[in-house]
Amino acid sequence: MASPSPASASASASASASSCSSFAIETLTLNATGGGTLIPGLPDDIAELILASLPYSHQSRLRVISRSWGALLTPLVLFPLRRRLRLPCHHLLALFPADPSITPPCLFDTATAAWAPLPRMPCNYHRYGLSNFVPVALGHHLYVLGGSQFDARSYPLGHPIASAAAHRLNLAAPPPLSWERLPDMLLPRGSFACAPLRPSENGGDGDEGRIIVAGGGSRHSMFPLEGSRMSSVECYDVKEGEWRMRKGLPRDRAGCVGFLVKRDAGEEEEFWVMGGYGDYRTVSGVVPADVYYKDAMVLGLKSGKWREVEDMWEEGQRRKLGAVAPLDGEDGQVKEIFMLDSNNIFRYDFALNRWTKESSLPRKIPLNGSCGFVAMNGELYVLTTLVQCQNTSDQQRVSKKRLTIEIQIYDPRKKRWRFLTTNPPFNRLIDFKAAITCTIQL
Repeated sequence: MASPSPASASASASASASSCSSFAIETLTLNATGGGTLIPGLPDDIAELILASLPYSHQSRLRVISRSWGALLTPLVLFPLRRRLRLPCHHLLALFPADPSITPPCLFDTATAAWAPLPRMPCNYHRYGLSNFVPVALGHHLYVLGGSQFDARSYPLGHPIASAAAHRLNLAAPPPLSWERLPDMLLPRGSFACAPLRPSENGGDGDEGRIIVAGGGSRHSMFPLEGSRMSSVECYDVKEGEWRMRKGLPRDRAGCVGFLVKRDAGEEEEFWVMGGYGDYRTVSGVVPADVYYKDAMVLGLKSGKWREVEDMWEEGQRRKLGAVAPLDGEDGQVKEIFMLDSNNIFRYDFALNRWTKESSLPRKIPLNGSCGFVAMNGELYVLTTLVQCQNTSDQQRVSKKRLTIEIQIYDPRKKRWRFLTTNPPFNRLIDFKAAITCTIQL
């Protein structure tokens, strides 16, 4: 008897998984697990809508309320239910304050100002001090790629080396969550450009998306003037679980930022690599200084060819590219590119190839201060840390210091600012020059 083909087996597996999710939802709707209603006094369809609208950060605490709530709030049932109810998706902020194997990262929901801790990455007893890694989200998965770290077995000691490690966290998996080790990148790198390639509309059920990385080097945040550069490009196929080399950059480029752009329906999707540094010069013949790029490189994903975008600012306007945040539209495609330079926000004009001033921060950041800059849910977020002193009831005791993050939020459509303060679950100050952020849509 002939065995079924892999394609038919995959289709039957996906169909069975979908039917299982539908059956689980129907079972909870009929309340077969507990014998009572989900919320007393309310119909089950209204109760499902209420529970499905709960923020992600509150779901883990509410699963213990009852058996029916615990079954409904599992990702296997909750995510299909949200799609069936057509609830809007929101981006969450993923914050990595330091080495994720030492300090656990957290998710922050700006709608409810609530934090949800994530598990630590697996610890390596020989390697430590991971920095300049790149987190990226693809679907319900959060990836952490590369970086620069120290190895106790290397010589000379205290010399950072690049990492090729790749880890993935499935936020739709049943609790408890844990990181999965993926195949290493073909070449170790940190401080590189990276972007997720979402599954295409006509890619079929087998297309699970890809991740492309470009450039990078071995620079560590503790040694901002050292480190190598590279020009190689590689792409990770999620379904196949392997890395493949792509056509490299024309020049070495590290410390750059990457994003996908598709401006018109007829144009091909492009991978943009902006900013960064390549060569270096010496000051007074002794001290090395980076030579920062003012241009951008663009890779056509269909043609596979690189093209160069000329300098984006005039000589003397700025020394290097600031923090860049691509802003997605309603269809998930990048529509606008914004940059935070000092206390000003600039918008990139694709037609003029220039950065035009958009707005200024209402609350200025000190010259040597650090801040985070990210775009999500149609708004721009500028994060800074504050320390608030709280006096206790006992006047003889020393006042406690509580870490506070102040967020300045700008809406480019309404041209308005608003403010938000929150207390993160960290007991140490966050240096946003070393901290890393990304967004994930759930």
